[in-house]
Amino acid sequence: MTAGHRTSDSVRSRVPRDAADARARVAEAFALAWAGTGRPPSPTALGDALLVTSELVSNALRHGGGLTGFAVEWDRGAVTVTVADASGELPHRARGRGGKRGPVPGEGGFGWPLVRLLALDIRLRLPRNGGKTIEVRLPLHRSGK
Repeated sequence: MTAGHRTSDSVRSRVPRDAADARARVAEAFALAWAGTGRPPSPTALGDALLVTSELVSNALRHGGGLTGFAVEWDRGAVTVTVADASGELPHRARGRGGKRGPVPGEGGFGWPLVRLLALDIRLRLPRNGGKTIEVRLPLHRSGK
């Protein structure tokens, strides 16, 4: 990411212990972006970023074999949240009864479509040493509806 800024070294040098810790780092990145640009991020954009962070980290902990990496970067118009886990399985949409796309009642499946809806860009990588990395770019400014 060109002209990007990471949160402080002490914050990004360790993997978050849980989703709340990860959300705190994203909120810090939004505060740093505000200080760096002089323009406050919108509350809607912050809420969206915190929701996406919760989803990605919770899934890494619950389904991905554990969180193995985490980073937050910001630039003039966006924040990028990167989450790595131990699973080589990429996210997919759940299939309902009869092969129809969509979640099966009681089985979840709403998170990944939500991440896709809120993201400006998503990058999925399968590193050679195993696991996966998901990079989600989200706006710093979004009007509330």
